[in-house]
Amino acid sequence: MKSRPFIPSAVLGLALGLLAGGAGAAANLDQPAPAFTGTLAGGGMASLEQYRGKTVVLEWTNHDCPYVRKHYDSGNIPAMQKEAAGKGIVWLQVISSAPGTQGHVDGPTARKLNAERDAQPAGAILDPDGRIGRLYEARTTPHMFIIDPTGRLVYKGGIDSIPSARKEDIAKADNYVKLALDDLASGRKIARSNTRPYGCSIKYAD
Repeated sequence: MKSRPFIPSAVLGLALGLLAGGAGAAANLDQPAPAFTGTLAGGGMASLEQYRGKTVVLEWTNHDCPYVRKHYDSGNIPAMQKEAAGKGIVWLQVISSAPGTQGHVDGPTARKLNAERDAQPAGAILDPDGRIGRLYEARTTPHMFIIDPTGRLVYKGGIDSIPSARKEDIAKADNYVKLALDDLASGRKIARSNTRPYGCSIKYAD
């Protein structure tokens, strides 16, 4: 039996980036956000490029993760999604859990979950092979990214400052995403643009 050739991680990362449409671009702050195209839970495709001219929020999610449940069961993320939509901001969920792992869902299930939680993202992108997640180096659920109207990545990190699964901590925490969006809307440099994400590890495919 022949052994499989060793593939350096850098080469593998480049290949994944090309497959996701990002040409191997890294998710670096103040640089163009990695391009991607993904399948929407409701059918059809979505690409980052189609939202050029709008602020985009990417939210990596896993409905079974207690840290995610904290923000959905409390109504925190649904409220943030609605507020963002009212300001013309595009909020996209990304689901990178591999088949057979915690958080993996098909399109109808993703839509049902959002309806049950009164969640209203602009779209939910299914990423079961993890191409988009790896392109952005998303590590946790939730892991948040903000892209400005010119296509630059201007925020990446945690949703807020208290890394717990307790709903009561939400009111005491600094909501990094809201603060970043406020800074961006006001034309200010984002004060905290790179924070530590917390939550469940993303269940990528091997």
